[in-house]
Amino acid sequence: MEQIYNPYLPLGEYVPDGEPHLFDGRVYIYGSHDKANGTAYCQEHYVTWSAPENNLKDWRYEGVIYRRTQDPSNPDDKMQLWAPDVTKEPDGRYYMYYCFSFYPEIGVAVSDSPAGPFEFYGHVHYPEHIMDGKILQEYMPFDPAVLTDEDGRVYLYYGFAPAEEKAQKSHEFTEEEIAALPDNIREMVTVMMNVQMGENGMVAELEPDMLTLKESPRPMIPGGKHTKGTGFEGHGFFEAASIRKVGKKYYFVYSSHKSHELCYAISDKPDKDFVYGGTIVSNGDIGFNGREKPVYTLGNNHGGIVQANGEWYIFYHRQTNGTEFSRQGCAEKISISENGSISQVEITSCGLNGGPLIGSGTYPAAIACHLTSPDTMEKIDYDNPVMRTQTRITEQQNFTFVTAVKGGTVLGYKYFTKEKAAALSLELRGEFSGTIRVCATEDGEIVLGQLKAHIREEFWSNVSMPIKLPEMEKYALYFIFDGSGKLDMKSFSFMK
Repeated sequence: MEQIYNPYLPLGEYVPDGEPHLFDGRVYIYGSHDKANGTAYCQEHYVTWSAPENNLKDWRYEGVIYRRTQDPSNPDDKMQLWAPDVTKEPDGRYYMYYCFSFYPEIGVAVSDSPAGPFEFYGHVHYPEHIMDGKILQEYMPFDPAVLTDEDGRVYLYYGFAPAEEKAQKSHEFTEEEIAALPDNIREMVTVMMNVQMGENGMVAELEPDMLTLKESPRPMIPGGKHTKGTGFEGHGFFEAASIRKVGKKYYFVYSSHKSHELCYAISDKPDKDFVYGGTIVSNGDIGFNGREKPVYTLGNNHGGIVQANGEWYIFYHRQTNGTEFSRQGCAEKISISENGSISQVEITSCGLNGGPLIGSGTYPAAIACHLTSPDTMEKIDYDNPVMRTQTRITEQQNFTFVTAVKGGTVLGYKYFTKEKAAALSLELRGEFSGTIRVCATEDGEIVLGQLKAHIREEFWSNVSMPIKLPEMEKYALYFIFDGSGKLDMKSFSFMK
């Protein structure tokens, strides 16, 4: 039987910041493009994948759709393409909006097909009677999103504000202080002051040419110090603008200053009067059912919602390889209630599968949706070397697996259907002495099986343990390790 799990693309593919759009019966994913063991964000060219809206298990690679050097602002290929978005216009063409790494400019590319390839079209700019038609640079043009409304009007959204800890450290420079700085420092400070002046999710209407601003950009969603008394306190705008129209309501999805969560706001208008709605997903499940500690290594987040075959989904991403530079796309089904609210969903291994995974066969260890160990950090701090040494998913020699498994590690997989299985086989390597338990709950109270393990293997080998599956329609598997040493885990298999 055909199945799919999170991440929904092949394990060797890294497409974060995924913006899903339904065009001509297929869902297309537009995102940035990381690589395994990357050293910076978005080091690859844009690609896209697509799937039939009635079968989100069947993703097809559409190839490279846009290269960094196609934009005349980046002929020497020194900047990376960050998160894009795409809209279809009444003229039948597809317009992609994008930005380079903290470069104050929003580029636009165009294609006759949602699968690309896209060609450079221009940069968003003011009209001639405003600022002499100069290119938009104000309030940190970053993470653009675009909406073509039913009346044909087009709206551009963007913005960036300091994340939680950075916001607390921001400094208000005076003009005299800026003038006294060295040239290179002055330029950097000016950029940051530009950010602090904005610190909001911005919006502006575009002319039909898709490039010219019809108005000056203005704040729409508060961020930074602007959240006080707005209802957005604790979940102010940080980055990752995304916009959708659902019925007669407009939903603005964004990353809050907590960075790991995607929140939403609702309005009856496309460009103002947005009210905070709540959190849709956290890539560490923070907030889900009151959870305070992450179930997975935290990191930045970016995504959007889409309706396919009558169902709604949220697309987001997770971190791998111990950095924020190797992110992979994940997705979960969501429900939009009659009153318009969206409840937070938990992150799972089954994702777009339409239900639990079959409790038979072999699964990659890297589809873990719960990955914790004694040194799992409860905040995002990739300057801390612990982030690069803790239990994590990694790719080496084209194989993806969980590494640095140690005493206290918990690897969780949700969910499976009950089938006939008498044992589990684990594909492991490394040195470890202790106990491996398989449980139905993360606290280890419902034990399904356990193994006294004394492993000393340089190469991948299998160990098995008898199990007794719970009497449930669906269940989770948690592998809990207690002992000394370190292991890598590549896969696990159900054995009859």
